[in-house]
Amino acid sequence: MTPAPAPAPAPSGIPEAQRRDGRPMRAEGGFDRRPAPGRGGAPGGPRRSSGGGRGGARGDRRGGPRERRPNGPSPVQKRQAEYIPAPVDEKTVRIIPLGGVEEVGRNMFAVETGNDIFVCDVGFQFVSEDTAPGVDYILPNTKYLEMNASRVRAVFITHGHLDHIGGIPFLMGRFGNPPIYTCNLSAVMIQKRQEEYPDMPALNLVIVEPGQTVTIGSTPVKFFAVTHSIPDSMGISIQTPWGNVVATGDLKLDHNNGIPTDEEQKKWGELGRDNNLMFIADSTNAEKDGFSIPERKVHETLEEIVKTVSGRLIIGTFASQFERMIHIIETAEKLGKKVVLEGRSIRTNLEIAQKTNLLEIKKDTVIPAQEIGDYPPDKVVILATGAQGEEFAALMRIATKQHKNITLSARDTVVLSSSVIPGNEINVQKLKDMLYRNGVSLIHYRSSDVHSTGHGNTGELVWINKQVNAKFFMPAYGYYSMTSCHAKAVEQAGRPRDTIVLADNGTVIDMIEGKTLNVHKEKVPNSPLIVDGFAIGDMQEVVIRDRQALAKDGMFVIIATVNLKTGKLRKSPDIISRGFVYLRESQDLLNQARLLIKKTVEDSTHGMNPVDLDYVKNQLTDTMAGYLFSRTNKAPMVIPVLIGV
Repeated sequence: MTPAPAPAPAPSGIPEAQRRDGRPMRAEGGFDRRPAPGRGGAPGGPRRSSGGGRGGARGDRRGGPRERRPNGPSPVQKRQAEYIPAPVDEKTVRIIPLGGVEEVGRNMFAVETGNDIFVCDVGFQFVSEDTAPGVDYILPNTKYLEMNASRVRAVFITHGHLDHIGGIPFLMGRFGNPPIYTCNLSAVMIQKRQEEYPDMPALNLVIVEPGQTVTIGSTPVKFFAVTHSIPDSMGISIQTPWGNVVATGDLKLDHNNGIPTDEEQKKWGELGRDNNLMFIADSTNAEKDGFSIPERKVHETLEEIVKTVSGRLIIGTFASQFERMIHIIETAEKLGKKVVLEGRSIRTNLEIAQKTNLLEIKKDTVIPAQEIGDYPPDKVVILATGAQGEEFAALMRIATKQHKNITLSARDTVVLSSSVIPGNEINVQKLKDMLYRNGVSLIHYRSSDVHSTGHGNTGELVWINKQVNAKFFMPAYGYYSMTSCHAKAVEQAGRPRDTIVLADNGTVIDMIEGKTLNVHKEKVPNSPLIVDGFAIGDMQEVVIRDRQALAKDGMFVIIATVNLKTGKLRKSPDIISRGFVYLRESQDLLNQARLLIKKTVEDSTHGMNPVDLDYVKNQLTDTMAGYLFSRTNKAPMVIPVLIGV
């Protein structure tokens, strides 16, 4: 990592040959295949026999003939996916959100001016097992950047949360591995994460400071500090000939009862005096009115709890809440208490905080969990991951008595210093129930000011929008409901509606001569990429649909040996059921199924010479799917395996 000069000469990037070497080779069909230790690297693997899909169209559930869908996208989808607009001329500035405006996560957008393209953030999105079983992460689609890799000058990272840096190991090599400009803490976090992917191209990290202006290519770029839940958060101001493109990343305001502090007023006032063309701002909390709780208030509340709690204190929080974690540790040390860190991410981030000089503590302040019994309960503070109720995180293991060193008692106090992420309500409720079963005292964000969001509410967002005073505005960083609420709030505060762009992922927004908006009807490729084990590529709808089918109704495998001369079965077919019915309790169903299998095979082959096993498989799949649905009201994946002898 190297500090950036101010101003800096235009970086030359990397040679074309190195760029090709660094970019993962994509297999035909959308996935990169990287053999890796411990993972089966052999090509191919088990294949479904032809005609072995699920029986019955999903829509009517009658188990009739299956709908035949062509492989791959339709011609219309293919034309849409391949839309790559021509480069901009000298009169135009272009914005393309590639992710993060239809979801919380996978944040990424491109800014194009002259012959330069700049990328802001390279995040990923966590995915629910319900919607995409087996998928690890969802990534932005970078095909537009890949097609224009020679013009991508730099990537800017606003802060170190995974929804802004998580895609870096997977995506940077795809569009030329350009230099990454970011603040010190974010650079350390990026490098730490990159160590987990040693086969990926080495990164060129350039450290910048808020207030610094760096010229990249032919474009000056200014960096400014923003308030967020992690230190070294910054915004970007890209200075084009027609005005500045200003992006905030995630942010909130430091304020006193709704009045921004002097520091906030000075910072945003100075930014507003520039000629700002487009403002791109965080929308995550745009559905909440007023002003958020300042982090300062949370620190005061937690400090009081650490001081006054009479027994042992366990605090569950996000490992990414650096300032909160640091404040808790410093408070505990000041009061002569020992700190136990439970959770890999918390220990990793403590290392990073010490490495970047955000935290200096005595060596004996942090103790291992094995030494808890050596100190009085009121002299121990446990910082743990898992406040969202994750099954295998430290807090849940403690609550369910599965932790080998920490056992809860009625004297303990547990603080959940986080809000509930949408979708995690059931898991968090389960965690709270398990904690109460241990008799502990529980404090959470609904009962006390022990958590503050890192994202500004509507009052903060409107105030910032007025300060920046850009000609155009695009709400970003959130679901469409959030960006819509953000747009409506600033419109009600006086911004003209025709200066607001509500974008989707892939929307191409051209600003011509700094006066006119041109939003293209077509979108650049925007279907999400997925990380699925060691494979990276387009969302394979058939694969995901099959996984969802298996998760819902299971599978029904038929193994039968067919005499190719007579078309008769050589013996009674074998049946394997997984996730469908319990075989021992379904003997009548299985006996009837075997009779139907025999009849279907022999009827299908009657008079057939030679025997066409593919045709028989299709007939058997359709017949058995209808039969199983009629008997069980479930539609398992029917997989016939016919062996001709």
